[in-house]
Amino acid sequence: MQRLKVAQALKSTSVGIEVDVRGWIRTKRESKQGFAFLELNDGSSMGNLQVIVDGSVPGFADINKQLTTGSSVRVTGELKESPAAGQRVEVHAKTLELYGTADAEKFPLQKKRHSFEFLREIAHLRPRTNTFGAIFRVRNALSRAIHNFFQSRGFLYVHSPIITTSDAEGAGAMFHVTTLDMVKRKLVDGQVDYTEDFFGKKASLTVSGQLEGEIFATSLGDCYTFGPTFRAENSNTTRHLAEFWMIEPEMPFYDLQDNMNLAESFIREILTEVLAACPEDMAFFNERIDNTVMATLRNIIDNDFLRLSYTEAVEILMTCGEKFDYPVEWGTDLQSEHERYLTEKKFGKPIILYDYPRQIKSFYMRVNEDGKTVRAMDVLVPRVGEIIGGSQREERLDVLLERMQECGLNPEDYWWYVDLRRYGSVPHSGFGLGLERVMLLLTGMANIRDVIPFPRTPKNADF
Repeated sequence: MQRLKVAQALKSTSVGIEVDVRGWIRTKRESKQGFAFLELNDGSSMGNLQVIVDGSVPGFADINKQLTTGSSVRVTGELKESPAAGQRVEVHAKTLELYGTADAEKFPLQKKRHSFEFLREIAHLRPRTNTFGAIFRVRNALSRAIHNFFQSRGFLYVHSPIITTSDAEGAGAMFHVTTLDMVKRKLVDGQVDYTEDFFGKKASLTVSGQLEGEIFATSLGDCYTFGPTFRAENSNTTRHLAEFWMIEPEMPFYDLQDNMNLAESFIREILTEVLAACPEDMAFFNERIDNTVMATLRNIIDNDFLRLSYTEAVEILMTCGEKFDYPVEWGTDLQSEHERYLTEKKFGKPIILYDYPRQIKSFYMRVNEDGKTVRAMDVLVPRVGEIIGGSQREERLDVLLERMQECGLNPEDYWWYVDLRRYGSVPHSGFGLGLERVMLLLTGMANIRDVIPFPRTPKNADF
C-alpha cells in the first residue's frame, strides 16, 4: 500500500494500486443507493481527490453523519480510473477512519465565496481555501527559487540578527526590545537609562540585515541574508506591513553595473522557476484573481530591463502631460504612480533607475563624482512598481563619515561598520528584495496582508 498526498494521487498513472490518503473533507454528497462521495484535500494540490465510500466500509453507517465539511479522515482503498468528467482518478474506499469532526453549522468556511477581509479574521483557517492554499504553495516555491539562485552561484547564506542596536536605514521607525518596566523605568536627564536594560543599551528589531551582510561580504565573499525584518510605521495601506521578509545579497568587488546585472538575472530566474513549479496555482491566479498576471510575468521574463537615470526619469515625468497625485521635481522621491507610469505606459517593460539625489537616499550609498547623486538603483516592474532597491556601498572612510554626520548619525554607534573601511576596504554592492512584493506580482493579489501567513499591521498581531 502506498501512502500518497492528494497531489501525488491525482497525478498517479498506477491505477489499481492500494493507497492510503489523508486530509480534510471539502464537500460531501450522498446518493440514494447508499454511497457517499467525499472531496478530499490535504493542501498539496488545488484539486480535490474524490473518494467513494459505501456500506461495505467497516463502521461507515456509524460515522457517516459526522463526515462533514472540515472534518479530517484517513482513507485506504483502490485508486481507479474515474468515469466522471473533469477527474482522471478516484479512490474506492476499503477503510475509513475519522480523525476529527467539524460542526457543520459553526465551521466558518462554508461553500460560498468569502471576502479576503473576512478570511484575515480567521487566518488559522484561511490556508484551507483554494486561494490561500495556492498563495502559500507559491510562496514556498518562491523561497526555494531564491535559495537556488544564490546557492547555484556560490553565495553564502548568512543568518543576520533579528535584535540589533543599529538602524540600517537611519529612519528611526523601529520596534524597541526591552525588559524594562515601561511604567517604572529609570530616567536620567529625562532619558531612559538603558544601562539597566537586558542588553545594557537601546535595542530594536532589525529593519535590515544589510550592514551585517557587509561584514561577511568583506570577509567571505558573495553572501545573502533571508529573514524577517520589522518597521514601526503607522501605515494602513495595502502595500505596507510591520513584519515582512527581506532577501539582501552583498557582493564584494561589485560596482553598480554588476549589481544591476545580478538583480535583473535574479528577478527573471526566480519568476521562471515559480512558473515551472506551480503551473496549476498560477493558472488559478490568472483566471480568478487578475487576468493580467501571466502576461505581466512573461513581459518581465522575456524583456531586457531598460536602464534609465533618475534625472532622465524625472524629465520624462515632468513633460509627459500625465496628471499625478504627487507632483514630480528633481530631488523628490518617486511614488508608486510615477513608477507604474514609466513601466506600464511609457515603456511597457521593466526599468532600472539609477543615480538618485543623495539627500533622499541612505548614508551607506556611494557618492558619485558630481557630489549631488549616489550610486543607488531601483528595479521597477509593471503592476507593482519598485520591487528591488540597492546601491553600490560607500567604501571610502572619509566620505562615509561625512555622510553619517549629514544624515544625523553618530559614527561611534556604527564603529564596527566604519571599521570595515579601515581594514582592507573594497568596492562592494548589494540590494534588497521584499518577498511579499514579489508575491503580489506573482499572485495578482491587491493587498500585501494576503500574501503573508500572519500579517502584522497597526493594531493587529493576532495568531
